[in-house]
Amino acid sequence: MTLILEYLAQTTVPVEVEGLIPSALCDKGLSEIASIPIAVGNRRLPAGELFRISGSAADERVEMRGDLSGVHFIGAKMDRGEIRVLGPAGRHLGSEMSGGEITVEGDAGDWLGGEMRGGMIRVRGRAGDFAGAAYCGSPRGMTGGTILVHGPAGGEIGRGMRRGLIAVGGSGDAVGINMLAGTILVFGPSGMRPGANMRRGTLGLFGDARPVLLPTFRYACRWNPGIRSMLFRELARLDFPVPPALWDVPLDMFHGDFVALGRGEVFLIADL
Repeated sequence: MTLILEYLAQTTVPVEVEGLIPSALCDKGLSEIASIPIAVGNRRLPAGELFRISGSAADERVEMRGDLSGVHFIGAKMDRGEIRVLGPAGRHLGSEMSGGEITVEGDAGDWLGGEMRGGMIRVRGRAGDFAGAAYCGSPRGMTGGTILVHGPAGGEIGRGMRRGLIAVGGSGDAVGINMLAGTILVFGPSGMRPGANMRRGTLGLFGDARPVLLPTFRYACRWNPGIRSMLFRELARLDFPVPPALWDVPLDMFHGDFVALGRGEVFLIADL
């Protein structure tokens, strides 16, 4: 049985639900869950004043319903289980999570999967800035796991990323900035300065409009890398849409960023 949290609150101040994760709820009854304090602006209110609560969390499955665009930290520090959001979600969804799976049937805000360490996040709509990114002052961002955004995401995706996979339907500026390692695939338009200051890692920028790289990247070769098929098969297994034409199109590979270590690789659709 699934625990259902139907959001009922009418408030313009941020609501932060950090702690409402499957492993923390699975041994609690409905009255106990309803009494859990939730941050609402500078106050704390019991969860029962914000959500209509039904079902059971015993199987570590949670479903959240409603307009949750002002509800932040959904699934933050989650370590196992499943959360499904039926509607838009706010900032920091899945931030610092280490396991489990989160699905959003709508849009998500900034800091999606910020500094996550494991597990999987899927967003059927759009996402904001800093998906999988390091927090300000942190040496590294995402260190494991998978983020899938079917629509476009914002700027600085994967900032300081160390490990893991991010696939998005488009990106803003500076995707992969300060990237240490890992893989980011963009299946749509991307903004300026992709891969700026990246040390290692892989960027695949597969939009129709070929992005302009910084002059500190060097052309390496044109080829059909085997890793592409491996990654695309994994995305197909995860039901993430990959345009069929991209499976075989020639790619141009660039190395950089040579203002850093310069061992990163960027793949662009070949300019034939």
